[in-house]
Amino acid sequence: MSEAPPQLGDIAHQSEMKIPTLDSNGPTSASNSSANFNGSVQNTKETVSNSEVCKVPSRYAQAAYNAVQDHPTTQSLKDTVSKGQLRSKHFPHRTTSEFQNLADSRSTPTTSTATGQNLTHYHSFFYSLLSWENPRATALAFLANVLFIFAARYLPALRWSFKILYMALGVTAATEVAGKLVLSQGLVSSFRPKKYYTIPRESLEASLEDVEQFINFFVIEFQRVIFAENVIHTVAAFMSALISYWLIKFLPLWGLSLIAVSVMYLAPLIYITNKELIDHHLANASQVVNNQASQVKDLAGHHTSRATETVKAYAGDYTTKAQEYIGTARGRSSSPETSSKSATSAPSKSGPGAPPSYSSSDFPHAPKQEPTPGATSHAEQYENSQFGGQAQTAA
Repeated sequence: MSEAPPQLGDIAHQSEMKIPTLDSNGPTSASNSSANFNGSVQNTKETVSNSEVCKVPSRYAQAAYNAVQDHPTTQSLKDTVSKGQLRSKHFPHRTTSEFQNLADSRSTPTTSTATGQNLTHYHSFFYSLLSWENPRATALAFLANVLFIFAARYLPALRWSFKILYMALGVTAATEVAGKLVLSQGLVSSFRPKKYYTIPRESLEASLEDVEQFINFFVIEFQRVIFAENVIHTVAAFMSALISYWLIKFLPLWGLSLIAVSVMYLAPLIYITNKELIDHHLANASQVVNNQASQVKDLAGHHTSRATETVKAYAGDYTTKAQEYIGTARGRSSSPETSSKSATSAPSKSGPGAPPSYSSSDFPHAPKQEPTPGATSHAEQYENSQFGGQAQTAA
């Protein structure tokens, strides 16, 4: 009997019932089975989708999806979302470019005034600003003006300025004194620059020139309005002044300023947005005004002609009557009785240009005695006088 140990044979990789053994390729078999399962599932889906039962619902679903996707509201929403995201990314860059365009618009315009004078570069600047050519820059400028008005009304800016000034000067003085007492050296003076900052002459001259152009802009525009270079602008200025005169009685200054700024910025925007409609109504109003003016002119001409004819008729009548009166007067003056009476009544003249000659009988007698006492009237005085006695004796 041999003592040799028993020998084990080779282990089979697969059993007769096709069950994987321990030494079989486990991962490979699992992947093969998974692939077979996925393939069967895909075949089942294709079979179901290709069946006649599912074709009709899928067609309706696809048609509904296409209708929703192609709807104008959906397209508008998609454009708004996509463009809004794009604009939000480029908003700072576009705002900066618009402010740069607004600054570059300050150039002297080619047009001139009625007197032949050149306009300032602020005419182009304000035209570009108020015509909303750069909407972001104009909107931010309008918002800044409104905030400035409210800040001037509700914030004590001047008081805060003095407060900041005295606090800064107090801290500076206290720091300098403390440094000299403790460190024997001033702290603030140690930061003193070697040379104080000064404004360059070129910058100062450029600023003064810009201020000159800014002031001349208002001076020129005021004269153009006063001397009616543009009648529409003059009428608009008149209406603004009249409304401001009545509003200042009820509104404070900041309220009137807010209304003026709002009208100045929003009125051009409303006109630009509704330009066709406003121009149409303005044309109709202008036509109505012209028709009424022509009618008034014709009516005034008709009444003027009638008045002229009436005046001419009255003038002719009065001229005829005056000539008749003059002829009658001349006929009476040429009669003999009138000429003799005039000859006897007229004083004799020694020659042409000589004064008339009078005799003593033409004048009354002068009194030669004192007035009689007790007489109370001129008649008694005359009777008591020698002339009165002579008159009674003569009678």
